[in-house]
Amino acid sequence: MTQTSRKPGPAQTKGKVIITCAVTGAIHTPTMSPYLPITPDQIASEAIAAAEAGAAILHLHARDPETGKPDQTPEAFARFLPRVKQGTNAAINITTGGSPYMK
Repeated sequence: MTQTSRKPGPAQTKGKVIITCAVTGAIHTPTMSPYLPITPDQIASEAIAAAEAGAAILHLHARDPETGKPDQTPEAFARFLPRVKQGTNAAINITTGGSPYMK
């Protein structure tokens, strides 16, 4: 196999890279993908798996486990944050952005 002399792209440079993973996305719904985590256990498991795969930052939205719709209540975040905090040292970025109630 021969090496080409093309200019290295961002993934080929030797500098450090910071990966952020948005586990649930903001406006996605279960009808868009059967893989969308919506329960607290699913969100926590996927966040921890993302960190284990190399994500340094976990960008997390909460979901109503019954409907899969975004849930901005503190109680919704409290259902999965302790497990994520215990399971990884990644930076946790919780957000309510993308709320259907935002004007």
